Amino acid sequence: MDPKLARDLTVCSPPIDPLAELLRRNGKFSKAWQQAVSAPTASQRMELTKSIFAAGCQINPAALAEGQKPWAALLSCADARVAPEWIFAAGSGELFQVRAAGNTAFDDAIASMEYAVAVLGVPLILVMGHSACGAVKAAIATDPLTPLLEGLVKPIRASLKPGDDLTKAIQGNARYSTAALTQRSDVLKQAQASGKLAIKTAYFDIGTGKVSVI
Repeated sequence: MDPKLARDLTVCSPPIDPLAELLRRNGKFSKAWQQAVSAPTASQRMELTKSIFAAGCQINPAALAEGQKPWAALLSCADARVAPEWIFAAGSGELFQVRAAGNTAFDDAIASMEYAVAVLGVPLILVMGHSACGAVKAAIATDPLTPLLEGLVKPIRASLKPGDDLTKAIQGNARYSTAALTQRSDVLKQAQASGKLAIKTAYFDIGTGKVSVI
């Protein structure tokens, strides 16, 4: 790759701790998200929320056509209300993402994170659950599911604790997925032990737009 294009891949990488940068950007989103509640039209709500990108950063598309150098990886839910680029005001090429209902650490998700860390050099993995998660609701309920959905909620059910309400169950599931990353991957375990990788757990509240580390 041309040296200039290689440098362009990291132009948006934060000079500070990547987790702190994610939370800083989320603060901008959360503020705009809450303001959008009072906007009278859909177009005005869009104007408010997209304002978070006004002082943002976008990697050169020519550089992205040649490679990627994301500075954080996310394991998050496929829920339509949970869009990491918006939640963290990120441009294309900044966040390596794996999304599936219930943000579970399934085999392909863990393998994808191994690639992000071992090949792309990502220094942070954030496992993020969210409020009102439908997959966790399905795991708690006793309604019959298809065989594939039963397989999806199996690890979520393994994370459940008696007496937990939905919020605690969602957060417990996110922690369970976080733990599974290093329990099932020597690549991730060794990267974390060497200090090259941080793995954190978070909770996104849809109502406020705020992400909290848990």
